[in-house]
Amino acid sequence: MLAVWLFVAFWVLLGLALFFVALRGGPAAARETFYGQSPGARRTFGMAFVLIYVGFGLALPAVLLTGNQANANAQVGGIRLTAGEKSGRELFGQHCGFCHTLAATNSIGKIGPNLDTLVPAQSLILHTILNGCLQNPSSGSAQTCLGYGTMPSDVVQGRQAIDVAKFVAAVAGKE
Repeated sequence: MLAVWLFVAFWVLLGLALFFVALRGGPAAARETFYGQSPGARRTFGMAFVLIYVGFGLALPAVLLTGNQANANAQVGGIRLTAGEKSGRELFGQHCGFCHTLAATNSIGKIGPNLDTLVPAQSLILHTILNGCLQNPSSGSAQTCLGYGTMPSDVVQGRQAIDVAKFVAAVAGKE
């Protein structure tokens, strides 16, 4: 929040400086007004300029660059992720993003179905992760999966499979 206020303050001060120059009739008249002041006022104005320059030229970029890295992975498209969903996001990127498209992970796989358009339920995702998917299942097997392609079973297992399923169900089609 501090960074936002500093950013706004920078533009306000810049606007005021431009307004001052315009009111004086241009840069030459503004410079003349500045040099017509007492030495103490010039020194104070010079120190204020240096502080503003250092504050906005060095401190503000440093705050913006380091400020939000701890929360960078905590949400996707405004959706706050739980610890399991964050883990699922990483696992999806490692194991699933090569084949599947999902905007929340910036993956653009072309082999598997686009999960953003399917918007599958968590139970169906988990079932497909654990059991895989066959192109033409035999008539005796009642296989329900996310697409019509071939996907191996157990891409991830156990708790990791649940985390991936929760993550995909939470973010699919939301970006």
